[in-house]
Amino acid sequence: QVQLVESGGGLVQAGGSLRLSCAASGRTFDMYGLAWFRQAPGKEREFVAAISWSGDSTRYTDSVKGRFTISRDNAKNTMYLQMNSLKPEDTAVYYCAADPTGWGRDEYKYDYWGQGTQVTVSS
Repeated sequence: QVQLVESGGGLVQAGGSLRLSCAASGRTFDMYGLAWFRQAPGKEREFVAAISWSGDSTRYTDSVKGRFTISRDNAKNTMYLQMNSLKPEDTAVYYCAADPTGWGRDEYKYDYWGQGTQVTVSS
């Protein structure tokens, strides 16, 4: 089992940057695929990015490609999401999630979730 805690959210102007962190408890962190999802007000939660167990492979939703970078440091039990060139449409609560079986885009395959961190991008 793993517990996840996000941090790093906040208010930023359009064009700015933020780095989100997801700290995990447990000694088997490197056995989980990890992902970031987000949920904007009035919208369904959507996939943002995912990273494989080793960190060698990543995938992104089209709207963040070239702007966001997902990474992980297994020695620190931490995953990151570097967000650059932020847009107002990136405003959402961002969640990290862990899946012991893969690192896909389907939220229903992720067994463990953090509590979320708010990102607000002003125009």
